[in-house]
Amino acid sequence: MTKKILIIEDEKILIEMYRDKFTQAGFEVLLAGEVNEGLKLAEKEKPDLILLDILLPRKNGISFLQELKKYPQISSIPVVVFSNFDDPKTKTEAQKLGAKDYLIKTNYTPQEIVEKIKKYLK
Repeated sequence: MTKKILIIEDEKILIEMYRDKFTQAGFEVLLAGEVNEGLKLAEKEKPDLILLDILLPRKNGISFLQELKKYPQISSIPVVVFSNFDDPKTKTEAQKLGAKDYLIKTNYTPQEIVEKIKKYLK
């Protein structure tokens, strides 16, 4: 069965590139540009995994993780943070809130990120 992944990212170039990479890898890809849209999509579509940027317009990725806890039907969806915001405090906070991993975008090629995500979906 095709795995469904929700990518919450506001940079258009990045979102298109990751959408293409994950689609080529056989995933069904859902896209959201900010926290509230991401929560609505997660609730409606129940993705197998959420790939979350930290630096988003209006509310950040940490807010998303906090909000996600309030929705019992989707709070157990695994979330992997991917960001260029390499801040130890934010990383710790994300992990406390249940993020499975905190990947720094510049440390990985898009293909390596796809491979890492596959491991979480086995």
